[in-house]
Amino acid sequence: MLSVKVPANLPELVKAAFNRARASGDVHFFPTQVTLVNVNSIPFQLRFSPALASKPQVPQPPAPSPDAEPSAKEGRPRQPQKKSFFDPFDNPPEAMLITPLDPAHNLVLNKFAIVPEHFILATRAFKEQTDLLERDDLEAAYACIEAYHNSSENDDSGSELYVFFNSGPASGSSQPHRHLQMLPVRRMREGLDGGDGGAWDVLAGQLLDPGVRRRVPFSTFAEPIGPGADLLGTYLRLYRRACAAVLGPTAAAAGASQSEGRPDGEKEARVEYNLAMTRDVMAVAPRVVEGTAVTAAAEDGTGRKEVGRLALNGTVLAGTALVKTQAEWDALRAEPEQLLEILGRIGVPTVPAPSPL
Repeated sequence: MLSVKVPANLPELVKAAFNRARASGDVHFFPTQVTLVNVNSIPFQLRFSPALASKPQVPQPPAPSPDAEPSAKEGRPRQPQKKSFFDPFDNPPEAMLITPLDPAHNLVLNKFAIVPEHFILATRAFKEQTDLLERDDLEAAYACIEAYHNSSENDDSGSELYVFFNSGPASGSSQPHRHLQMLPVRRMREGLDGGDGGAWDVLAGQLLDPGVRRRVPFSTFAEPIGPGADLLGTYLRLYRRACAAVLGPTAAAAGASQSEGRPDGEKEARVEYNLAMTRDVMAVAPRVVEGTAVTAAAEDGTGRKEVGRLALNGTVLAGTALVKTQAEWDALRAEPEQLLEILGRIGVPTVPAPSPL
């Protein structure tokens, strides 16, 4: 049984908080444009989200002190926990707070919403985004998923919740304070025309199918979950598989404690990755880069020019790619094969990446 209890009317609380914050200007949200792109026969959302252009740069963590703890990653000292950056999750303002989630978390609105009612589960005390998740993080996230599933607000599958986590810069992480992001699936369908709305579904929920996993251009690992599941055990197994994919099986196995069920003494993740959760599936995708350049034909016909960079976070495991400029949006719609190429480069490719256009 989950140790974290969330309000049964969570969807209504989120909706009310979002509407208030949008009206007061505390949340930045602009209606998005969306189209579907075929990625190896997988319908992938390409979503133009102008709100992302207003998002500030990633906060710079403080320089490491001489006595900082060693990092789990090679050759880099672990960052101290003393903060010298703006932390939106430290005592969040009333306008952004949806509800405290005892004993250790808050639910807050995402200031730069990509869909309406985009919200966040953040640890109340500062914890590192690059550390391994803990049992209470996963149980709190799943309790939110269950609240949406059980809500009477909607009678169809649109009442489900998609949860994702970005660990490390290559995963699209933009805030050092640990947080998981949450998107109502019915809101993720907004903007899709009738036929398209039925064609698209959350990618993570399909990743138990080996045929789907083979068609995804980057490696993914998935296991079934459900009420009463050992979420931490599932997460650690998937994390180790991601480590093996990036580091090799020998290095990934080093330090693992079979008796405790988690890497011995390991606190900071050794690889960067995205995590996704639905009610039925947990999935992890190891990451090596956040994204690559988007190009378009030069007006003078002399070749190609870079018009932007597509940066992908955990929404990629929902089958969604977010663009923030008109130039990127136009280029990727005109040449959707570019999206396939970029997806093949962000993690461990399932097939050799195609040559650049």
